[in-house]
This record gives sequence, C-alpha cells and structure tokens, in this order.
Amino acid sequence: MICVILAGGSGKRFWPLSRKDKPKQLLNIVGDQTMLQMTVDRLKKLKGVDDIYIITRADLKEKIIKNLKSVRSSNIIAEPSGKNTGPAIALISTIINLKNPNSIIGIFPADHLIIGHLEFQKAVDMADRLAREKNAIVTIGVKPTFPSTGYGYIQFEDVQEKKFRGVYKVKTFAEKPHRQLAERFISSGDFLWNAGMFVWKVKVLLDGLKIHMPELYDSMKLISDRIKKGKEFEDIWRFIEPESIDYGLLEKVNNIFVISCEFEWNDLGSWNALYDILGKDNNGNIIRGLGKVLSGENNFIHSENVFTAVVGADDLVVINTNEVTLVVPRDKVEMVKDMVNYLEEIGSNNLV
Repeated sequence: MICVILAGGSGKRFWPLSRKDKPKQLLNIVGDQTMLQMTVDRLKKLKGVDDIYIITRADLKEKIIKNLKSVRSSNIIAEPSGKNTGPAIALISTIINLKNPNSIIGIFPADHLIIGHLEFQKAVDMADRLAREKNAIVTIGVKPTFPSTGYGYIQFEDVQEKKFRGVYKVKTFAEKPHRQLAERFISSGDFLWNAGMFVWKVKVLLDGLKIHMPELYDSMKLISDRIKKGKEFEDIWRFIEPESIDYGLLEKVNNIFVISCEFEWNDLGSWNALYDILGKDNNGNIIRGLGKVLSGENNFIHSENVFTAVVGADDLVVINTNEVTLVVPRDKVEMVKDMVNYLEEIGSNNLV
C-alpha cells in the first residue's frame, strides 16, 4: 500500500493558534511532535506500507520538507492552490498512477489522533484486502462513544459482508448533526463516525472520477500528459472547481464499504475536541501556559507569554497569543471558523 497524507488544510477552527502560515498539522498540539510528524510515524509502523506521500499547499511545501526528515522531498507534492479534497486526491492519484498503476492507495488526514496501534493495523489490513479482492472503495469508520455534533457519520447496511468481519456496505453519509439527531444516530446502532480515511486501487478511484466527476477526470488526463513531459500545469489547475471527495464521489458510488473500528480516534477538529482529551483539574479546568481560574468550571485556557485570569465564569475557551485573544463559550467553538472568515473578508490577513 502507498499511504497519502492530506496536509493542505488551514485549521480554521483552531484559530488563533493555528494560522495560515502554520496550520494545525504543523503544531505540537498534544505532545512534542507536530500532528503531521505523528501521522507519518504512525503510518511508518504499519506493516505492508511501501511508500508515503504528502500532498499540501504550495506555501507549506518548503516548511514541511525542512521540518520533516522521514519522507523524501520528492514525495511531498504541492497543489498550485487549495481546491478541497477532491482535486487534491485526484492529483496525487494521477501522480502515483504514472509510477505504478496497480497501486493500492490509503488516504489519511495529517492532523488526527489515533490510540490503539494494533486495532488500527487490523483496520488498514482489512481495508487493503477488501480493496484488492472486491475492487471496492473502503472507508474506515469508528464506533461512536457519545453523540458528537462535531463529526460526520456513516450509516451502514445491517448485513455484514461474508468473509470480512466488521465490514458493511455503506448506506449513506451524514454531515455533522445537531444534538438530537446525533443522539438518534447513536441509538439506532447503524452509524459510525466518519474518520476521513479511505483505501482503494488507484484504477478504481480514477474510474470513479471518470463517471461521477468527469470534468475533474478530464483535467487530470491533461495534467498527466504535462507531468509526463516535465511541464507545469498551473494553467489547467486554475480552472478546476473545488469539491470534496465525499460530495463529488463517495456519496455517488455503489461499491463502497465501511469497516467498523474500535480504536480511540479524535479528529482534533475544534478546541472542544482538544479539551476532551487533555487532563483537567478538580474543577474541570485546563490551563496551558500562564493563567488562573477562580470560581469557574470546565474552562480551557491557553495563554502565551501573558497571564490570563478568568473569574466566576464557566465553560469558556480563552486563547491568548502574542497577537490575538479569543474568548468563546465552549458550546459555540464551531463559530471560530466564522471569525476567521470575517477577518479574511475585511483584509486582516496578518491575523489569520
């Protein structure tokens, strides 16, 4: 298997710690290593991995090459501009197809936390086998432990695939639900968290693009010809429409399966997600850096170089960097992205 790490995101929900020039995947969020380095190390431990590629934004490529020594620089591929996961996956698949059209490709996000290597290894092995034997697109789902409103979900058919334990046909994909809907998903028993990890034969992926995303497929054929000739392709890339692989392809195909997994997983997609996994004091408060909470519970404080005081307040996220202070109720952290979008709209790019 060839593993591909998607490392082009901007991590807007982790603002203001995550910035455009140093997004979440390049931060040491849960330890001494960046999330990207943790992902590379996790994949290198897997048996049956032949190579690792990283696809990222053009402006991040040199930073990744400089700070990541365990992946060949020639395997770090830059998109000319961000176009969401559909074009990114299509581009890296096109590049791999030129080198080895019989490849099995595994797609993995750069910034997720996974605990339980043996269970993860079993899931990847099963996905590899399923992709080979059934010419299928395989997704990895995680059994939900609570009704999360921050994750997408995968609904599966109630009949397990013969000879493939814990494998089901995908019934539908669901976006991040509101609380009541998430609770219904959990109680129904046929929904998994969508972990954003996929495995397929490169030919199966390209055939799927040809049917369901024909304009993107045609662009990739032109780009493939350019790459073979050693020529640039930014002029072609410029006219490609942004699209997620979920909307563009996965929700439309029939030969798609999900593996039900039980390793610990967190997409670290918001400040609340980080709050959930970190150690807390007796009042449920987390303080990283300089700060103190008096008469308050369940607060998350991250304060760099300045002292942050919270008095008589509960359930807040307070992020204090050298340039920006963010204060947001924990049940509104999904709105942090809206603030970043606002700052971009008014031209305050130095703050994002």
